[in-house]
Amino acid sequence: MSGKKPLSRSKFLALIKNEATKRYPDRHPFNTLLYEGKLNKTQIHGWINNWFYYQNMIPLKDGAVISNCPLSDVRRLWISRILEYDGYSEAEGAIEGWIKFAESTGMTKKSLYSDDYLPDVRIAVDSLLNYVKTHSWFEGISTSLSQIFLPAAIDKRVYALSKHYSDFIDPDGLSYFMALSSQARKDSQIALNLIMKYADSYEMQLQAVDSVLFTEDVLWSIFDSIHSVYVLKE
Repeated sequence: MSGKKPLSRSKFLALIKNEATKRYPDRHPFNTLLYEGKLNKTQIHGWINNWFYYQNMIPLKDGAVISNCPLSDVRRLWISRILEYDGYSEAEGAIEGWIKFAESTGMTKKSLYSDDYLPDVRIAVDSLLNYVKTHSWFEGISTSLSQIFLPAAIDKRVYALSKHYSDFIDPDGLSYFMALSSQARKDSQIALNLIMKYADSYEMQLQAVDSVLFTEDVLWSIFDSIHSVYVLKE
């Protein structure tokens, strides 16, 4: 134990944003090509297919957070994330939204569930799920803090997809991203509020930062694999 006093809320938030910004995958070369309209249909489909494996893992990750958490007030808040991805009643979840986006580009739902994902993508995604299972609920929630940056990235993505790839993407399929942007703002705020509430030591604050950086390394690795196979080896 360092004995160092916890950072103030503003300094803690600044630390998270400063460190996480450096490694957020929005800057990955694959995303740069996406934003510049330099990817072809096969490359876009490769991204959509492999990102689906990550999308499907998120409810499992959030379920692991809940199973590790002894605090009912935290569990009540966190369970909403599973419903937002899996859907509930007649409400469409984010996973179904991604499927509809894929279909708007000419892919099929069956192809997304074909289990044809890149090995390195599987390893990266599975490592994140294992991290949450084997770490504290607090660290598990901290893995979601990278969503702070997601709305801005979504805006760039929607603009690029509608401007550069309209020859094979139905605009209706982009509605998924509109819903995701709103969801990301809400979810990141819930995660941030919980982290700020329960990080009562400097050591826990550092754990939160380490967890979000681990998540971003995972996301960067996913894009590394997609970029290597669909762009560099083409």
